Amino acid sequence: MSRMSIYEHFHPDEKAFVDRALEWVERAAERHETKRTDFLDPRQAHILFTLANREPDAQVRLDGGGPQAERKRALIAPDYRTLDDEDMGIVVLDITSDDRKISELDHGDYLGALLGLGIKRDKIGDLHVGETGCHALIAEEIGDFLVGHFRQAHRVAVNVSVRPLSELREIAVELEEQVLSVASMRLDGIASDVFRLSRTKIVDPIRAGRCRVSWKTVEDPSHPLRVGDVVSLKGFGRFKLIDVEGVSKSGRTRVRIGKFV
Repeated sequence: MSRMSIYEHFHPDEKAFVDRALEWVERAAERHETKRTDFLDPRQAHILFTLANREPDAQVRLDGGGPQAERKRALIAPDYRTLDDEDMGIVVLDITSDDRKISELDHGDYLGALLGLGIKRDKIGDLHVGETGCHALIAEEIGDFLVGHFRQAHRVAVNVSVRPLSELREIAVELEEQVLSVASMRLDGIASDVFRLSRTKIVDPIRAGRCRVSWKTVEDPSHPLRVGDVVSLKGFGRFKLIDVEGVSKSGRTRVRIGKFV
């Protein structure tokens, strides 16, 4: 299969990642090289597996530091390598504070503080936010830098240290559930109800490429949503379509939505 035919299966915005992933897989199969990636989102992981499955001489292992991890690092290697014991290079950044206001910080506050230090998003895995602080999964190579420079998160003074994965304090993702009655399963209709915006205000950011459905860029406002889809709209938040509960006598569909909080 040619590269041009491969590109047809992916969004144009994904071409750069597809090129990189193809190179990793080809190097593993043809040059017997092993590559450890930065953290991949679920869409990138899907692309990598799709490409690796075309190549019988290469294999992929994913690990995000915990069984429920969303973002994961990958090892791409020749098919004869045993990868189970390979180091994935993931550690825990333990963020605490003596300030009681730390209980008010959320996922965005911690992530914003990390990115504000010049850290790339792909060096950061999942964030487990609790009342007393945050356990952030990070690439081990940035640990020393963060210990030396991470001092504040949203105006709260913090203390940071690097811990082994065995000390990870996992916190389940919290969803704020609601049941909506919608006219159809269109992306723009459901998103406008979830974010309480007019259909007009929802359509523009979708068409501008600011919306992802299950981590894939979607620019068509009429895109139909399915159970299990995770919708992210830049600047507004994200939600999951948990279930379709039936159709009312008036023909409207009842859907159960979970907003990430």
